[in-house]
Amino acid sequence: MTKRFLELLAREASAVEFEGPVIEARAAGADPAAVEELERAKVEALKVRALLRRRARREAELSALYDTAGDLSALRDLDAVLEAIVHRARQLLATDTAYLTLHDPARGDTYMRVTDGSISAKFRSLRLAMGSGLGGLVAQTAVPYATADYFADARFRHKHDIDEAVTEEGLVAILGVPLRLGQRVIGVLFAANRSARPFHQEEVSLLGSLAAHAAVAIDNARLLQETRNALEELSQAHRVAREHAEAVERAATAHDRMTSLVLRGGGIEDVAAVVTDVLGGELAVLDDLGRPLAGDAAGLDAGVFEAAQASRALGRTVRRGDLRIASVDVGGAPLCTLVLRSDDADERILERAALVCALLLLFRRSVAEAEGRVRGELLDDLISRPGSPGLRDRALRLGVDLSAPHVVVVARHDGQRERAAFWASAEAALRHGLAAGRGDEVVLLLPGTDAGPLARRVAAELSVSLHAPATAGAARAGDVAGAYREARRCADALVALGRAGDGASTAELGFVGLLIGEGRDVPGFVTSALGPVIEYDTRRGTALAATLAAYFAAGGSPSRTAETMHIHVNTVTQRLDRIGKLLGDGWQEPDRALEIQLALRLHRLGHTGTGDSVGSQPI
Repeated sequence: MTKRFLELLAREASAVEFEGPVIEARAAGADPAAVEELERAKVEALKVRALLRRRARREAELSALYDTAGDLSALRDLDAVLEAIVHRARQLLATDTAYLTLHDPARGDTYMRVTDGSISAKFRSLRLAMGSGLGGLVAQTAVPYATADYFADARFRHKHDIDEAVTEEGLVAILGVPLRLGQRVIGVLFAANRSARPFHQEEVSLLGSLAAHAAVAIDNARLLQETRNALEELSQAHRVAREHAEAVERAATAHDRMTSLVLRGGGIEDVAAVVTDVLGGELAVLDDLGRPLAGDAAGLDAGVFEAAQASRALGRTVRRGDLRIASVDVGGAPLCTLVLRSDDADERILERAALVCALLLLFRRSVAEAEGRVRGELLDDLISRPGSPGLRDRALRLGVDLSAPHVVVVARHDGQRERAAFWASAEAALRHGLAAGRGDEVVLLLPGTDAGPLARRVAAELSVSLHAPATAGAARAGDVAGAYREARRCADALVALGRAGDGASTAELGFVGLLIGEGRDVPGFVTSALGPVIEYDTRRGTALAATLAAYFAAGGSPSRTAETMHIHVNTVTQRLDRIGKLLGDGWQEPDRALEIQLALRLHRLGHTGTGDSVGSQPI
């Protein structure tokens, strides 16, 4: 049974579950000695559980304290430092409020500096004389004090104004620890609850550790502020040196911000926002072909591109009126150009921004090429070697589940292979699919079931990216290789039909889709073109399909149709009216009529989509 307690410890069971083995033993009629042994084992197991929980809690507290130290060391503004200290103290001890008082050497007391969770204005403006109240006692003795019930605690001197403020705030349990620098107490850090609560020694130690970090952080912030004040005084006598230092600092800060943005996954737009935030003005970022990546490029003439060429040759910013142009190339080929409209701007920041944008473009291009190459190779294998082993595992490693429904899209473009491949690779990565470039087309395998809407979206978005029409055909990918062939034929058909720049699936091309479709879905085509009429005949026992066939055979003449079918012309007219209601407006338009006639012939051959073919029967 001891094993049961170990299992409970291993899965971090609740305390009540440890009673289970004892209860089971009693229920089974175990002798008193065995039950007593189990009771002792249970007590020991609960002790171990408590120890493990204390250690886990201590580990979490130390981790939070470590994080706090890191946060505080990164702060430079005194107000921000103090607010972070108090907020983290409240979080770590899970109290209703936390606050911090600082020593005022001029008045010889402590005053409320920062609060978190306080609701009383009187409490937030409180001052504590040395030795008065719990906080005054901590400040005077430099020793932590904690009380589970403030008003029932006689260890410190109660003062009316302090007690009144504490009552208004509703505090009951209070813990205070000194903020010490060497032997000097510079303030007190408090954590307080609005209900009775004892503070354990671990909590006192934790708040004390935070106070130790906080005291150093406060002192550093004070020293930094004093240094800043001294620098401001010196700057009045050394204006030129100050301006130069500010320019260097601003450039470094801007560079750090841009670098940090890139490391956090920011894009060209984010870098451009930093430049305009630092320098002001209007910024446009252009790619190697002069197309905007960020900002507004409207109004830029050919002179800008000449200036960009000069900037790349000189390796610095070129001025042209109120424009500042910085351009970067790689191997003699332009990569990106930054155009800033500003009367006065720090050109070094603009040049650094151009380098950051260039590095960002190169990095993303490299990543996209590497990932696109892997995804493209897999898609090529699915098309060219569908039976190769390991394809499904390779796809899963890329986050693609081939067992889920997918659509193959083939998009034809005007020859911008690199840009089209880059767009397709990004789209595939975003949608957990695959993409490959093949000559003047890109192939995508994307999750989904609606081939037509997906083809239209790909065509529209790729056309926008290329600034030129892209035509996309799509097919559901039961078999990737077959779906690829069908999607290619669909794209070819769209171009042949004069629908370049559009997207569709074979199912949406009517009889053309029937001819080019890999599956030759004849019943589906018949249903799409003639389904309501066939269904009506089947349900009512009518002869609308036969009448429609005779009508087309008679060249669209109701009278000749009536003669052929040996019925009255009014009957033919009534049947045609019914057919018009079932098929909708435009059923006699040439394209639609051609599809209906083909569907009628297939229906008469027995390829029915809805019901069976019918003979001549009454309307």
